[in-house]
Amino acid sequence: MSQTVENTITDFFEMASKASDQAYRLWEKAANQETSNEDPSASIMNDFGKAFEELGEAFYRNPTKVVADQVQLMQKQQALFQSTALKFLGKETDAIISPEKDDRRFKDTEWTENAVFDYIKQLYLLQSKSLTDMVNDADGLSEKSRQKVDYFMRQYVSALSPTNFPGLNPEVIRKTLETGGANLLDGMEQLLSDLDASQGGSLNVSMTDMSAFTVGRNVATTEGKVVYQTDMMQLIQYSPTTDKVQKRPLLVVPPFINKYYILDLREKNSYLKWLVDQGHTVFCISWVNPGPGLRDKGFEDYMLEGPVAALDAIEKATGEKEVNAIGYCLGGTLLATTLSYLQKKKDERIKSATFLATLIDFKEPGEIGVFINETAISALEKQMNATGYFDGRAMAFSFNTLREKDLFWSFFINNYLKGERPTAFDLLFWNSDSTNLPAAMHSYYLRNMYLHNKLQEKDGLELGGVKIDLSAVKIPTYFLSTAQDHIAMWKGTYKGAQNFSGKTRFVLGGSGHIAGVINPPKANKYGYWTNDALPESADAWYQDAKQNDGSWWTDWQQWALKEDKAQVAKRIPGDRQLKIIEDAPGSYVQAKVLNVANT
Repeated sequence: MSQTVENTITDFFEMASKASDQAYRLWEKAANQETSNEDPSASIMNDFGKAFEELGEAFYRNPTKVVADQVQLMQKQQALFQSTALKFLGKETDAIISPEKDDRRFKDTEWTENAVFDYIKQLYLLQSKSLTDMVNDADGLSEKSRQKVDYFMRQYVSALSPTNFPGLNPEVIRKTLETGGANLLDGMEQLLSDLDASQGGSLNVSMTDMSAFTVGRNVATTEGKVVYQTDMMQLIQYSPTTDKVQKRPLLVVPPFINKYYILDLREKNSYLKWLVDQGHTVFCISWVNPGPGLRDKGFEDYMLEGPVAALDAIEKATGEKEVNAIGYCLGGTLLATTLSYLQKKKDERIKSATFLATLIDFKEPGEIGVFINETAISALEKQMNATGYFDGRAMAFSFNTLREKDLFWSFFINNYLKGERPTAFDLLFWNSDSTNLPAAMHSYYLRNMYLHNKLQEKDGLELGGVKIDLSAVKIPTYFLSTAQDHIAMWKGTYKGAQNFSGKTRFVLGGSGHIAGVINPPKANKYGYWTNDALPESADAWYQDAKQNDGSWWTDWQQWALKEDKAQVAKRIPGDRQLKIIEDAPGSYVQAKVLNVANT
């Protein structure tokens, strides 16, 4: 027997042994997977089941549409079969159905040029469209049930895509032949690793090379110092880059469901660095990554130990009583409550407020609304009562399923079927760097904001012994929303902007929840719409809005200078009453979800 044949046989048995070992490890992990009695999955699925019962009743009441959809599917499947037969005979035919322009799953040329793969692709697209059409055509569904059914059906249809199966994906087949199956073994190894790092029964697919980034080294690098901290946050004061600065310091309140450095990824797209370069003395809150020890911290604590405490610290650091403030996403919701709290306390230190992609009126919560109902929240509360916090990995998984093709299945194919390592991408590194939420705060937020929408009601909430009334807030406000935002849909944020009594400027940026906000002027992308008026409806605002090139950042800077023209000499962190605790980005942002479970 030749040495080459012996080596081939040896390699085969080594690979088979490795595959057998990995398969056993996967089976063992599945068999030993413990399901907590507080696991909310069963309750949530039961809620989805009720929505499907409603769908079934809608079908029963009007079976004609169901039959019509099925007949249409059969006709198109017959046409596809005939078209494919002609292709095998060497004849050119038109596609019966084609992927949407933004559907990147079938970009490989084999999906079009190979008659077999083309048939598989089109058959899948036809059947997928038939299922979604049946849901869309169903009359009498409540809006909430329709959202749930649509979400679940989308997950089901996406999961069954032929691209997700190694024997049906031409790219994976080629890779398997080229590597002798090593790609599938590498993929199984990555799957085991991701399962170990995931929470509960979810699978948090690796999206980027996490070893390629270090917070403070190549992300979150804007120079500054931590000058103050509480149990809930560290306050970073950034070092000036201009000799003169605006007299009023600027407080940035990021969301506490993510880490603040989405605003400070790299120098070229850092919003915080850009603000500093425009002559603002920037203070940014870096929230704690809580474990069970902070289980009783509520929304009120985030307000009092966050922005309210920061105002006192900023006065000590700069000598200034007046500040301007920016809130992003949930940070903006927190800022809104803070404004009302301060107004009732006759505290006028915040002189203008900016809200970035912020929900204040939660009547239209976006796609995340499929998870918001009494059943789901009660189930989550049982789980949080046991752990003391809501695990950030579970939240990340839920958000990723709202864009499942791009944020789950594309990485599933790349990592587990092709056996490739994810590339280094700073935005996805941040997206994977999750934060937990204290049980008390998360329950309060879900119930009072999302479920009952009390923030937009006069005196609907009470925080720190104060009734919250946004209509009494009269300072100038600037609202930036984004056209493709699926988390804070822009028409919903527009309604929130109308809660205040002061002069409000509403601006609509292009792109989505993150890219539309983190949009530096030098990139010259997306554009934005402006309208000096604030009519009753979002549609009326958009109808008369002017489209502008570039970034909303420059529009905001012009607005900010109109509200605050005075300048003073630059301020250096630590040069007044507050002493430096540590260098930015600080220690709070370094904490990982896996390391805070026992704190």
